[in-house]
Amino acid sequence: MLRTIRLFALLLALLLGGIWAYAWATRAPGEGLAEAFAARLALLFGGEMPVPSAGGGIQLAQGVSLGGPFNLVDQTGRAVTERDFAGRWMLVFFGYSFCPDVCPTELATMTAAVDAMGPAGEQVEPVFITVDPERDTPEHLANYVALFHPRLRGLTGTPEQIAEVARRYRVYYARAHRPDMGDYLMDHSSFIYLVGPDGRVRTLFRPEAKPEDIAAAVAAQLRGATRGARAAKEHFAAG
Repeated sequence: MLRTIRLFALLLALLLGGIWAYAWATRAPGEGLAEAFAARLALLFGGEMPVPSAGGGIQLAQGVSLGGPFNLVDQTGRAVTERDFAGRWMLVFFGYSFCPDVCPTELATMTAAVDAMGPAGEQVEPVFITVDPERDTPEHLANYVALFHPRLRGLTGTPEQIAEVARRYRVYYARAHRPDMGDYLMDHSSFIYLVGPDGRVRTLFRPEAKPEDIAAAVAAQLRGATRGARAAKEHFAAG
């Protein structure tokens, strides 16, 4: 039994090594080696493979799943769920409009990344989900998101709805009272999430990531998804 496992591991290592060498030899000009490797794997297995991201992107560990269903309200007052975004890519940031520094900085970064992608950026919807629903009403969010980008969607809801979507994305947030301030602030995590067409998070970007790096990583994911879909289509057509 042990000998069989060792033989299987050796064969798998040789297979992956061969694909890596093939990716290195056949990658297109400007195509990263990791991106080329993922694309060749997709061609081999006829499915979509995750593309390692650049610029500070964090790939989720095997078996970790973030994202999923939610019930919220957008800045127009319309109820929305994850089904309204089905089939589309999203860049999502959790924060609040009264945030004095981090939130406006990261929202500006996120929307600049979408613009930096050029025409491909039309495939990505920027989304801002508040962690302060008490103050971030739809009317207030409408004015706030308009400051950053015409396509930025602002989402709010009841405290229970916000708690649920934050749980699905594993977002930390808590009200913080400061003695020197009359109002309250919100402590919260500050990652930007790249969400795939299936509603699941593909990559996280650390705070202070550069717009051009995020744009490059998202573009790589889109290209990888396109190649995977094309390979799957050709595979089924051939079968």
